[in-house]
Amino acid sequence: MFSETVKIKIDQLGGYFIEMVHLVGLFVIGATVVWSAISEYLLIMQQSNFASLKDILLMFIYLELGAMIGIYFKTHRLPVVFLIFIAITAITRFMVIDMKFLVANDSVNLIIMVSAILILTMAAAILRYSEKEYDTKNECLH
Repeated sequence: MFSETVKIKIDQLGGYFIEMVHLVGLFVIGATVVWSAISEYLLIMQQSNFASLKDILLMFIYLELGAMIGIYFKTHRLPVVFLIFIAITAITRFMVIDMKFLVANDSVNLIIMVSAILILTMAAAILRYSEKEYDTKNECLH
């Protein structure tokens, strides 16, 4: 009897400890994303009078990372679809910046990048459909 109650208390303490480490980690990641976004924004402002398309796309990546962390804090669920959006934005940014080099070396590279975006878009659509179809919003993933 005594050992069972001690085990329950230890399990509760371990669960609390893991949750605290998790929250501290999320705060650190969130602070790092905000710090990086602000630093990048200040760098853009110092280097030129306007933001280029590659700069704006980078800001979208920071925004999506921040939104993903914020949603996790509110719902205790990690929205995997946001990772797909980040990947699509990163590939798009890469294509915008390095389009000349992509096509100059081999035109197959461009087809690969566009195909990757298409596959990621289909994956995002499947995730959204399955989320609505199977109502996974009520489940809590830890």
